[in-house]
Amino acid sequence: MTIVDLLERNAKLYGDETALVEINPEQKYAKRITWHEYELVQPTNYNYSRREISWSVFNEKANRFANALIARGIGRKNKVAILLTNGLEWLPIYFGVLKTGAVVVPLNFRYSAEEIKYTLGLSESDILVFGPEFIGRVEEIADDIADRIALLYAGDGCPSFAESYSQFASDAVGSNPGIYLDEDDFAAIYFSSGTTGFPKAILHKHRALMHAAKAEQMHHSQTRGDCFLCIPPLYHTGAKMHWFGSLLSGSKAVLLKGTKPEFIFDAVSREHCTIVWLLVPWAQDILNALDSGELKLEDYELSQWRLMHIGAQPVPQSLIKHWLEYFPNHQYDTNYGLSESAGPGAVHLGVENVRKVGAIGVPGYGWKTKIVGSDGEPVQQGQVGELCLKGAGVMICYFNNPEATAETIKDGWLYTGDMAMQDEEGFIWLVDRKKDVIISGGENLYPVEIENFIMTNDKISDVAVIGLPDDRLGEIAAAIIKLKDGCSSSEEEMNEFFRGLPRYKRPRKIIFADVPRNATGKIEKPLLRKMYGADRLVLAQNKK
Repeated sequence: MTIVDLLERNAKLYGDETALVEINPEQKYAKRITWHEYELVQPTNYNYSRREISWSVFNEKANRFANALIARGIGRKNKVAILLTNGLEWLPIYFGVLKTGAVVVPLNFRYSAEEIKYTLGLSESDILVFGPEFIGRVEEIADDIADRIALLYAGDGCPSFAESYSQFASDAVGSNPGIYLDEDDFAAIYFSSGTTGFPKAILHKHRALMHAAKAEQMHHSQTRGDCFLCIPPLYHTGAKMHWFGSLLSGSKAVLLKGTKPEFIFDAVSREHCTIVWLLVPWAQDILNALDSGELKLEDYELSQWRLMHIGAQPVPQSLIKHWLEYFPNHQYDTNYGLSESAGPGAVHLGVENVRKVGAIGVPGYGWKTKIVGSDGEPVQQGQVGELCLKGAGVMICYFNNPEATAETIKDGWLYTGDMAMQDEEGFIWLVDRKKDVIISGGENLYPVEIENFIMTNDKISDVAVIGLPDDRLGEIAAAIIKLKDGCSSSEEEMNEFFRGLPRYKRPRKIIFADVPRNATGKIEKPLLRKMYGADRLVLAQNKK
């Protein structure tokens, strides 16, 4: 069975039930439905855009797109890229590609025109489906790629250099195209986040996607009565693989456009969401709003909300402790994974292990882990080494990059590049990215450990620690600190606070500034290194 079969099953069993809801709090309700032709269900107590589709409509839209692609000769040998922001169109297009037997290629909506061109070329994509937000970027490269890539525009007012997606699919039949798929067929190319360099193309089979769905449901026990609030971008494995739990259980999901605390609470309250996946900055924003009184629990219906989980980055213990003060009955989980491991769940804390907050947890459903030293041999318990994963979700390869594949997959083990240690109870603690470790005066400093300490300061909203060049020590730790709104501080005050750290771990430089994060919440440390001159140090170290 593949995830395509799950969609067909849901359409047959739960056809008239709601599959997906799209909410855009910053867009006023518009009565007219245009190119997308989806059903609009607008409750009387909404004054902004809300759309929904049933499982049968979802499946029909996917079938129409699949049949239209097949009529154009698209099949197993082809690849179709998607460049869209979250919305009701995203998943039917994704499944439409899969139903042809072709490989689907989701693209990061933050890519520049050159990055779009690069990733399309690297993945050998034949078609690009793009939305209104990307007209300018795609137009910049349209002439360069026109001879090899067809452009389909999903929106109103189709530009002259593209073909209308709506017209493309409108005449196709809505029945199952009947292409046989199994778990060993190639399914998707995802791109690495680029936090350690330029994106690499990650090839997965259907087996990995199906395993991700099973792992998600095993970890979070989704039933048909659940409702999942999805906020992160669907191009990323994290959001999509968590939604796969809803696909497997046949339950409703809500796609929310916007991350403001009041948007999240309003969606949870009105749509009766039971499961919410947050990134650390969003959870912190909610806590700040509750602390300040801008957000009041009693203004919303939140009693059905049973699970809050976080992934994509290390989670400060102080954040979850604070969260449980407001939501003492919430289950909490954290999930670790990479696009190379078909998203989250390779390691997870488990809702029963909230006492171990701070750890990323234990091997997830169907996964094995080991922590190895520089010689490739397992380290002793309590020692730091590189975390390695083995399971059905491990990528096939970095597409068109055999050298990087050989460096990352060894004897079936995925070498993650993340430094970790295992405690006496078997729980794994993430220490840092291998490339982010700071070597200061011969001592290894792990930025995540320092960041977790700094985040215990009530004045601090966000922090990133990077290494900066130093003539005497080689590197020093620098803390880029974002203060909470209305708070002020000084270097002297921060240095006094840092006395809570061992002397060699204390940041030697303090920078009060914003902390840039990508769409999945990860700190953009390559950008910070470039901004503050540390990239020259990294380049020098890599040459050694």
